[in-house]
Amino acid sequence: MTSSDNAQPGPPPAKAPAKDPWELPDVSGLVVGVLGGTGDQGRGLAYRLARAGQKVIIGSRAADRAASAAAELGLGVEGADNAECARRSDIVIIAVPWDGHAATLESLRDELRGKIVVDCVNPLGFDKKGAYALKPEEGSAAEQAAALLPESRVTAAFHHLSAVLLQDASIEEIDTDVMVLGEARADTDTVQALAARIPGMRGVFAGRLRNAHQVESLVANLISVNRRYKAHAGLRVTDV
Repeated sequence: MTSSDNAQPGPPPAKAPAKDPWELPDVSGLVVGVLGGTGDQGRGLAYRLARAGQKVIIGSRAADRAASAAAELGLGVEGADNAECARRSDIVIIAVPWDGHAATLESLRDELRGKIVVDCVNPLGFDKKGAYALKPEEGSAAEQAAALLPESRVTAAFHHLSAVLLQDASIEEIDTDVMVLGEARADTDTVQALAARIPGMRGVFAGRLRNAHQVESLVANLISVNRRYKAHAGLRVTDV
């Protein structure tokens, strides 16, 4: 028997300390594309991010329409057709109408390959009773995006923001949290950091894409809140 046979096992290796969930990457150098950037929500997001110092390109089906909207926004925002916007951007926000969501993404599969795609589309219907949530076959708009863009890094965020507040130049801060969903922590961290570029805003991780439906659907409730109280309601998550 050798001396090594009598050796006692050493202590187990120490576990690496848990990562601070608020330790987020620097995203200031990323180019952000906004597909649907000529609509109210897309234009508002483009304006806020550009105002925070982000390089922004807005996309539209018509390049001249995108260029006109970009010129109105100023702040170094550029306009391009959707394909060029997607190609030139590091991270792409999808802010198109729900009825054009699938067709737009299908047409840009190549341009969006490998990129972080942030879906903020809310599938909603409207009738005389007000807004109500639609349930896409895939489960949510974000899950539809993931199915159509298997080689992209799909996340979901920016659903609950008031386009009126986003576009109001007199408002310095947007007092709200942004629920961020996705499959890879590095991607959701990046989107959280992007949200935090806008003063007053905070990105909060809210689960995987399978949980996107209820986040998208909550917009119908916020529309009811806004109509009753003449407000532009957002969300705050407590105790985090």
